[in-house]
Amino acid sequence: MTKPLDPTETAGLVVAPQLPDILPDRKPLKGVVGFCRRNPSIAIGAFLLAIMFVMAIAAPYLWTVDPTALAPSRRTRIPSADYWFGTDMFGRDIYSRVVYGARISLIVGFSVAILASIVGLVIGLVSGMVRWADSLIMRVIDGMMSIPPILLAIALMALTRGSVGNVIIAITIAEIPRVARLVRGVVLTLREQPYVEAAIAAGTRTPMLILRHILPNTFAPMSVQATYICASAMIVEAILSFIGAGIPPTIPSWGNIMADGRTLWQVKPHIVMFPAIFLSITVLAVNLVGDGLRDVLDPRMAKKI
Repeated sequence: MTKPLDPTETAGLVVAPQLPDILPDRKPLKGVVGFCRRNPSIAIGAFLLAIMFVMAIAAPYLWTVDPTALAPSRRTRIPSADYWFGTDMFGRDIYSRVVYGARISLIVGFSVAILASIVGLVIGLVSGMVRWADSLIMRVIDGMMSIPPILLAIALMALTRGSVGNVIIAITIAEIPRVARLVRGVVLTLREQPYVEAAIAAGTRTPMLILRHILPNTFAPMSVQATYICASAMIVEAILSFIGAGIPPTIPSWGNIMADGRTLWQVKPHIVMFPAIFLSITVLAVNLVGDGLRDVLDPRMAKKI
């Protein structure tokens, strides 16, 4: 606020009257609404994921029928008021199978993301902090990363029988190297920071050094990577089920539904279209959350927002 002029100093001057503020000061939005306005990607992705979670949990109450019930007399029906998504070649209701199939994709995606993040975090911390073990661990990781995840998952599934648990384990093993290499790179960068060197000079032991200084700084990049692993796991599970190497055909999953309808794609495309749309929306939602987390957790991006 400017200091008012002395009347003796304003003699002979015409002073403009003080004008009122036309535009009031903008008050930053707080709470959930403000967060959603500042981070639309996270808001949209979380909203879509919430819909999928509600659909998966409340599947028996969403006007569904038994997704495994066979009815040859009503097979390959087109979408109608009685059968919203139509029926497949065995007469099973596609709508019910798609709704129940959300459970498999969400369970596999989030389970793989959590397990791969935990195991990859441990391997990355050990590789980054223990110098003599770094070369050995990284050579194993490089060998695993040289194989595409889908091929590695197929090879692992060939050694076991098809089940949800085996699919989760196979995809987790294929995704661990990516988390481990990411965490190792972060640890190698943090290890050279002045505050870490000061902690070492002060006599801080390695376990306490990891817990206090290294581990907290790995959560941001690892959480972003976990979202992409979740989306990748859903796609890999659908591929495995589509080729018959994943979830058993008796369990409804989006990959199994698309596999059942591939022979009738040209005449009955709705059998494949509906599960493909739901899979695409779910993967898109997870990727939107990952992009939003990257923008929020990256300090360089936060300054631009």
